[in-house]
Amino acid sequence: MTARRTAYQFLTAGEPVFARLTLDYGHPDPFEWFDGGRTGGSMFAAMVLHVTGQRISAAAAFTVFDRVAGVAGGIPQAAALLSLGREGLRALGLPGAKADCLLALSRQQADGTVDLEDMQALGDGEVIAALTAIPGIGLWSAQAFLLRQLRRPDVLPAGDTGIRRAVAGAWALASVPTPGQVEGRAAAWAPYRSYASALLWKSLRPPDELSDPKARALARASGTGKPSPRPR
Repeated sequence: MTARRTAYQFLTAGEPVFARLTLDYGHPDPFEWFDGGRTGGSMFAAMVLHVTGQRISAAAAFTVFDRVAGVAGGIPQAAALLSLGREGLRALGLPGAKADCLLALSRQQADGTVDLEDMQALGDGEVIAALTAIPGIGLWSAQAFLLRQLRRPDVLPAGDTGIRRAVAGAWALASVPTPGQVEGRAAAWAPYRSYASALLWKSLRPPDELSDPKARALARASGTGKPSPRPR
């Protein structure tokens, strides 16, 4: 049995809402990394893309990242970013705060304070502590790195707006829950909260067309797939 199947069996056995959502959305992979090949397996470059993408669209983030890569002569590395400096990065479309963050990240990578390429042996809390100690890197970016690059199975970005909206919709809540409320609800989903996150994010989109509509109809008829009431 694959790890993904095990994770979703655990989630759906313990939470009827997840059983319903998997009928519409399947078993999404929480570790998919949509970088279009830009980072080339470099953990450092991946974090550069995470920082670049904070609070902007993926398309805009890719545009800025591609400019940085073009000037850097390929997949961005710490030395190249340090040589560009703050004004060089700003000229490529990065706001001052993001430029400062990337330079702080580059300095720590260059002097060995952190090694983004060798964090697999660290626990989740240790990774988050090391990354958020870098000025400008917040919890969301550190959790994104845990999910996409280190492929950790129990990461739930409770403060993410999409996760909070998805929880409100799936459980028909009267209002969008706070991060603390999401964390409280999600405690029962451990040790597979990364999979719960992937399913919740996917539930914000229209359902996929399932390959076996008869199985879906049977599940709904048995009650396991009965839709929850939506908030008004």
